[in-house]
Amino acid sequence: MLKRFFKNRIVKVVLWLHVVALVSIVMLYFYLKKTTRDTYHDAITDAPYDVIIVPGYPYKGKWHDIMKTRIYWSKYLWEKGLAKHIIYSGSAVYSPYIEGTIMKQYAIELGVPENLIFTETNAEHSTENLFYSYELAKSKGFKKIALATDPFQSFFLQQYAESRPFKIKYLPIQYTILEQLHFLDVIIDPEIALKEDFKALPERESFWQRLRGTMGENIEDQYRD
Repeated sequence: MLKRFFKNRIVKVVLWLHVVALVSIVMLYFYLKKTTRDTYHDAITDAPYDVIIVPGYPYKGKWHDIMKTRIYWSKYLWEKGLAKHIIYSGSAVYSPYIEGTIMKQYAIELGVPENLIFTETNAEHSTENLFYSYELAKSKGFKKIALATDPFQSFFLQQYAESRPFKIKYLPIQYTILEQLHFLDVIIDPEIALKEDFKALPERESFWQRLRGTMGENIEDQYRD
């Protein structure tokens, strides 16, 4: 009897935890949808931007839908006159291909002029995408800078950047706009972006080290300099 009682209680607790998790995810989705939409409409009032920062995504023989979406979004912002230049950011992190260089090749094939594209190839975490690209943008003399990426990543980096010396706006992807575009698959030469003596990040860092990197701990000292 006692065993059955505890078994039933555990089942109920597990079920309630699943319900709470599901409700939390739904609430977060609608919150981010509204927040990022408002953020985007606020940012375009200050457009055009001298440059937009686009974080990378691992390339493993073909471009993932996430990478494709980010590149098409940056192309859209450029075509609409909302951005004058683009920085694609990312090192070779989980695959031997340098993400920023891969993304540049795709953007060129899609019609973005090469002279308007810059690459940042040191970042291994999203916070580093922002930091190193921001430093690159400033070194090029760009004043008006915006981040253009997925809503969740945009929201996360916005919270991260609030207490740090970034002067930046946010242009999170608006999927209702992208749904109206025709996505093409284009061919690139990935060997241009191949990194020699590559070693994947999980082979170089533990889970906790990677988590610290994601939270920006690898670059915190540079904020204090």
